[in-house]
Amino acid sequence: MSFFGIGQKNQSQADVRVTPGGVPIDAVARLERMRGDGGTPLFTSDLSISELVLLEQLGWRPLGLVLGSSIYHVGIQYGSFFQNQELPYLSAAMHEARELAMSRMAEEADVLGADGIIGVQLEAGSYAWAENALEFTAVGTAVRAPDGATWGKREGKPFVADLSVQDVYKLVTATRYAPRELVFGNCVYHVAHQGFAQAVKTVGTNIELPNYTEAIYEARELAIGRMQAEAAAHGAAGVVGMRVIEKTHNWNAHVIEFMAIGTSVEPRGEAKPVSLTVQIGLND
Repeated sequence: MSFFGIGQKNQSQADVRVTPGGVPIDAVARLERMRGDGGTPLFTSDLSISELVLLEQLGWRPLGLVLGSSIYHVGIQYGSFFQNQELPYLSAAMHEARELAMSRMAEEADVLGADGIIGVQLEAGSYAWAENALEFTAVGTAVRAPDGATWGKREGKPFVADLSVQDVYKLVTATRYAPRELVFGNCVYHVAHQGFAQAVKTVGTNIELPNYTEAIYEARELAIGRMQAEAAAHGAAGVVGMRVIEKTHNWNAHVIEFMAIGTSVEPRGEAKPVSLTVQIGLND
């Protein structure tokens, strides 16, 4: 037998002042000052100078760096030592923790009056003082569209993308698509330990280990399928910038989380002509 985690929410302390969504009141006050309430607007961002230039060419402007955070405690779950299996409670916990972080990031963007969030980074890390707990963070730059923009908020919600400004620029100027949501699917999976007989049989030989292959294959498929279902649920036409991330976090080596993540897109208007520019350096 081996043991794995089940996620449970870390409750806010009574003396912490937060909004119903979990954003600190002090953060809301800071964002309101950045918005220019009673003064001059001030933006912050993690954009490079090149990205800022491209953003301005799109007619968009940065409003502020927005953040969401959730620290989740990891409990105990038992499973078979020699069985490949998903740990569904832990999969659900990891998904919910990320959703909490993303919803708080979106709430900060709403305070700034944003139409979208770009360059979103979704991370998970741990602290020595919080044993069996992980902090999930979502960070991005909130932006506002120019008046009359044909893409931006949908159903009153800002779009969310983990694309760089360069990729957003190419997406909206050279295709008929616009970013919609950051979509992801995850799967926490226990890979069975190798039995003694199998270990002896494979000593000194070149041979596939089908039980390992099948386990990793299935875990990835579960994550990808859930990401696709999330995109389909809001009517996306496709997902761009997709990648599959594998991490063990603070579990034992045979417990792995697979996360498929990308930016869903939807059609807006017709495809646009693409112009190519060739640059030749002096040393070429």
